[in-house]
Amino acid sequence: MKIVCMGDALIDFKEQRPLNFQGFVGGSPLNVAVAAARLGEDVSFASQVSSDQFGKAIRNYLQANEVDTSYLLESDAPSTLAFVGEVAGEAVFDFIANRSADVLYNPEPRPSFPSSVRMLQFGSISLLQEPAATTLTDIAALHHERCTIVFDPNVRPTLIASKGDYEARLRRDWLPISHIVKVSSQDLRWLYPERSLNEIAKDWLEHGPEVIIITQGENGVSLFRPQQPVLHVSVPAVDVVDTVGAGDTFTGALMVMLEEQAMAQPYHEIPETFWTSVLQFAGYAAACNCTRAGANPPTRGELATFMRGNQ
Repeated sequence: MKIVCMGDALIDFKEQRPLNFQGFVGGSPLNVAVAAARLGEDVSFASQVSSDQFGKAIRNYLQANEVDTSYLLESDAPSTLAFVGEVAGEAVFDFIANRSADVLYNPEPRPSFPSSVRMLQFGSISLLQEPAATTLTDIAALHHERCTIVFDPNVRPTLIASKGDYEARLRRDWLPISHIVKVSSQDLRWLYPERSLNEIAKDWLEHGPEVIIITQGENGVSLFRPQQPVLHVSVPAVDVVDTVGAGDTFTGALMVMLEEQAMAQPYHEIPETFWTSVLQFAGYAAACNCTRAGANPPTRGELATFMRGNQ
């Protein structure tokens, strides 16, 4: 395997009309893993799922998408459930996650992934409850010198009891162990409503990451590196069916491109022309995801066709 994603695994119930929901397997890191696998990469997913019907659906979905599940544990605890609506064109979430299987992820000893793993991705709601939060932080820190750590906060305000405590842990525990941070402008507006994206990125870079990537929906994506100009890349305009999973698809495609080109650290020294092609590829993948319901990343063939039709 070349990529490992770890964190929440759940069922998204997407609202079709008031109180009418359709279920999709989801969870941000799980979506990232599926996106990378559909684009042809060797991917494993590390987490814990329930033995209930939802947990079985999650495991089957991963295996159907050729994601390795050898690091996927099982628990009698229930599955996390998310209910997804839309306000002003942006997805909003409510969760049932208390003492659920992925929240209780706590393997001892912590897994040590094989030397073939070049990229390790973590983040999202599993960082908001214990013991999963400490588990994922421990595993990422354990691999910090061995592979590229990719972090996506994927902020979910309804689960954050204290914005101050969350932001303090982000600075203390997660930014310092991350090489690449991908975050949405929606997340940053909630965290720092009075600050510009440039100010936030500059601040975060001082805490350890080599690059900060900020996705901005239809307004494109910006790459921030120490002492270098901001690189902004546009994304294709599409008729949006659903934005759920777009950011995860972006992250999966980003890692696939970095892995395929065997680009090594330090990432802030990679030429701008290469970063442009990487961000364009990831942006097209995210846009393609938005043209269908639920988190439904494209295959390599589907993405190639989509890119040809949207040049």
